[in-house]
Amino acid sequence: MMGKRLSTWIILVFCASVLTSCLSRPERLRTTLPSSPSSSVRNNPSSGNIFNKYADIIGVDAKDLKNYELYRYIDEWMGIPHRLGGQDKRGIDCSAFTNHLILDVYGKTLPRTARDMAEVVKRKYENQLKEGDLVFFNFDGKTFDHVGVYLGNNKFVHVSTSKGVIISDLKEPWYWKYFSRAGSVL
Repeated sequence: MMGKRLSTWIILVFCASVLTSCLSRPERLRTTLPSSPSSSVRNNPSSGNIFNKYADIIGVDAKDLKNYELYRYIDEWMGIPHRLGGQDKRGIDCSAFTNHLILDVYGKTLPRTARDMAEVVKRKYENQLKEGDLVFFNFDGKTFDHVGVYLGNNKFVHVSTSKGVIISDLKEPWYWKYFSRAGSVL
């Protein structure tokens, strides 16, 4: 009897820890895009296509998008599945994706976890956010357990446990309810 209770308790603790990881929540309105080949903006006459594609998703004019490397990078990762502790294209979690993006696109290094990232950003209000800023969320009463990268017009790229790398809307009620901090590392 005691052994069965202990086994049940261990299973419950394990399940709870898995379910409270990087965005283990229901997903709603999301955008998943097919990958496209990467190349330099100078050698890519279709670079306007990436800008047009992401301008449509974000809801801005293509001419307002300036950072080709950012959108090329997102395009390469779009749809890559979530994997807790993952750090490559076989599967990645939210903080690893954010870390890679900021390093590869902007050349800045960040701590490994969302919680530690939240401590090093220069804090901003949501109405001050610019492309490349970080947005943090508190789910399940945990402090800064999810992070994404702001793109503009309330859209941000992040890793969903069910959809992988996606673009979502910060003002969507689910995210807005748990939005807890934003800041810049740039």
